[in-house]
Amino acid sequence: MNQSHLQRLSAPALIEEAVRRGEGALLANGAFCAQTGKFTGRSPKDKYFVDGEANSLPKESHQWLTEEQFERLFVKVQQSFDETGGYVFDGAVNQHPEHRVPVRFYTQFAWHNLFVQRLFLPGTASQEPVYTVYGAPLAKADPAVDGTRSETFIVLHPGRRIVLIGGTEYAGELKKSIFTMMHHHLAQRDVMPMHCSASLGADGDVALFFGLSGTGKTTLSADPDRMLIGDDEHGWGSDGVFNMENGCYAKCIDLSEEKEPDIYHAIRFGAVLENVVYDESRQPDYSDRTLTENTRAAYPLNFIRNYEPSGRAGHPNAIVFLSADASGVLPAVARLTPEDAKRHYLLGYTSKLAGTERGVVNPEATFSACFAAPFLTDKPARYADMLMERVARYNVPVYLLSTGWVAGGYGNVGRMPLHLTRDLVKRILRGELDDLDTTRDNELFLSVPKSIPGIPNQYLHPRDGFANEDEYEQKRSELVRMFSEVLQQFGLFADAASR
Repeated sequence: MNQSHLQRLSAPALIEEAVRRGEGALLANGAFCAQTGKFTGRSPKDKYFVDGEANSLPKESHQWLTEEQFERLFVKVQQSFDETGGYVFDGAVNQHPEHRVPVRFYTQFAWHNLFVQRLFLPGTASQEPVYTVYGAPLAKADPAVDGTRSETFIVLHPGRRIVLIGGTEYAGELKKSIFTMMHHHLAQRDVMPMHCSASLGADGDVALFFGLSGTGKTTLSADPDRMLIGDDEHGWGSDGVFNMENGCYAKCIDLSEEKEPDIYHAIRFGAVLENVVYDESRQPDYSDRTLTENTRAAYPLNFIRNYEPSGRAGHPNAIVFLSADASGVLPAVARLTPEDAKRHYLLGYTSKLAGTERGVVNPEATFSACFAAPFLTDKPARYADMLMERVARYNVPVYLLSTGWVAGGYGNVGRMPLHLTRDLVKRILRGELDDLDTTRDNELFLSVPKSIPGIPNQYLHPRDGFANEDEYEQKRSELVRMFSEVLQQFGLFADAASR
């Protein structure tokens, strides 16, 4: 690849380049806004690993390309860069100095280079990268020749530590390719990779929030009363947790200054917006779903008012699993035994809403093992065992919060009020819910507080919020059935309801 065609530019210079090249627009709030074409989200069906030498990854868990197919795509990507030129960013992943890993990004688009500069740690050009990512949206695969499903490809080669991305302009592929590599890299070093956000209290208390997209990870960790460690990707090592990244990648559909002031004000000059609609005066309209529900903002951690500069903290004082349950059956809060926690970690349950993907008309139950199935390199049980070993060693309480449509379901009631969810988080961190009397649900693996002062009863006992009790029972039975079927795939707890 001709290095003379590649530029290393600062963030302001990249913004100038992106505007000059017509890659997007500078909005009234100062953020650069780009559209990502037909792909407004990741394309997991186009993700492949390379079946290289001594590859220890489980074969049944991934799609595979041969070394020869990889080489052919690698040549195609390099030729594409030679034709278009591009941009280079020498960065790093992992805030913990013992685990920091140099990463080099080559991108064809200026705004993609700005994106990775927003999210990753700065590195140095003199330091050889351990991992290299090639972001080449203009390179297209030939399925008949290259062994791919389509012209789009995300190819990870753990042996050579190279990632090739082609045929998609969605910038999230750049970020998540490194997260996937870290599931392999860190786990080999007995550091647990986690798809979670993390925050730090004034007394040094650490909270982890696990959940899929749209469940509230970013919102709950960006608490004005706490310090943000990170919003999405962390490692848990022998001395505590650390952010893998140096920025945030927040969903911004329906974003408002009133509800999420820290995120709202972080979107300014230097931030990147994806697929956000704006008016003639270049004011963003965060409520507009014309392009996608999955509108995004990328910005550095230091754009948040309260953030932890080290990106690190001690061992967690509480772990919270988040589910945007559309059935309305899950309670607003429940305590999990260690056995419950393992089940729910393997379930990784939430609801996918209409508009998030083509063809989704009604809310659909979604299960993603370890809240991170697309990014796991090993079997989910390995990561579940890592989590449970740490929960036991450090005696960490685990809770489940429903941030969905509690006590009525989607279309019948509004979403769980954010101020009440924040209040529950504060009570969890103060230990106020640890010793409350609970009602046991063996089929959904929950211990639900009988009452909590200030929390309306229907949020703890969702049956009370349904106008039709038969509808509640039908939805609950369906959820129990799905939980059982998913857990049977892991050969675990299939008969938990009878225990």
